[in-house]
Amino acid sequence: MSHTPLPRSPRFRRIAPAVAVAAAAALTLAGCSSSSGGKKAAQSGAAVSAGKADTPRMTIAMVTHAPSGDTFWDTIRKGAEAAAAKDNVKLIYANDETAADQANLVQNAIDQKVDGIAVTLAKPDAMKSVVTKAEAAGIPVVGFNAGLSEWKKQGLLSFFGQDESVSGQALGTKLNGTGAKHALCVVQAQGDVNLEQRCAGVKKTFSGKTDNLYVNGTDMPSVKSTITAKLTQDKSIDEVVTLGAPFALTAAQATSEAGSKAKVATFDLNKDLISAIEKGSIQFAVDQQPYLQGYLAVDSLWLYKTNGNYSGGGEQPILTGPAFVDKSNVDTVAQFAAKGTR
Repeated sequence: MSHTPLPRSPRFRRIAPAVAVAAAAALTLAGCSSSSGGKKAAQSGAAVSAGKADTPRMTIAMVTHAPSGDTFWDTIRKGAEAAAAKDNVKLIYANDETAADQANLVQNAIDQKVDGIAVTLAKPDAMKSVVTKAEAAGIPVVGFNAGLSEWKKQGLLSFFGQDESVSGQALGTKLNGTGAKHALCVVQAQGDVNLEQRCAGVKKTFSGKTDNLYVNGTDMPSVKSTITAKLTQDKSIDEVVTLGAPFALTAAQATSEAGSKAKVATFDLNKDLISAIEKGSIQFAVDQQPYLQGYLAVDSLWLYKTNGNYSGGGEQPILTGPAFVDKSNVDTVAQFAAKGTR
């Protein structure tokens, strides 16, 4: 596969996009599956246009730190698949919550000479070496969801997501209007940069007391029992803040079992959480629009290859949140959540 570099800004000279006029070889990644979009026939020299792209077929690998079964990441994937369908892209999605294994998945993508990689940097130090290898191989890399503070340091083209510290501060400020005095911030994966920043943000602006509670996010019965025990032990806790929709729903069950009057607020959405907000068992959620993150990550790589574009100019991240979903707007969001896109 030949490589023709596009004109680059000085900061990105070492990253050259792979330009292929034929479909890339199938990428075999442990724990991955693929989605194909667009037309298989590719016409060289096609202009960038709206609708179905007739630009040359390309292959993009999306590699995340998502745990299995988390519906938040299903929404990200749907956004990525929608962009792939529009852009004549073969999308290959792979995930592993263990940092070393996620890095191995990126290495597999490099070995298969994909045309672009979209990656999350939940544990950036573990990903730094393999990201450098991708760039050295001439494969453009964008970041999304996790890694706002690291994407420029690692030379990524663009980043799509929310500022987790800002979103945490926004939630903390909103709690000040609820009358809450003692918040428990539940962290489902210790050491995850995004999650730690969210709780730190809450603590910075919330006028009451904030404690962190670390749980094993891969074992939901354990999550519930740990929260229940904490609420039973400390009756002063009047607010539980979770960092993902499934954990919010579990926390609501825990408050009931503990006989606690604590309310529950959360980051991130899914269909069931929307219903819980409608019913009042969850106060509100911070929405970072995961569908948009997946869509923009794939679309930006296509735009870079076909038109030399840099989302954010290669200097600023593209922020997709935070926004709040509560009783005032949940009915509007619900119609999209029912489709699995919010």
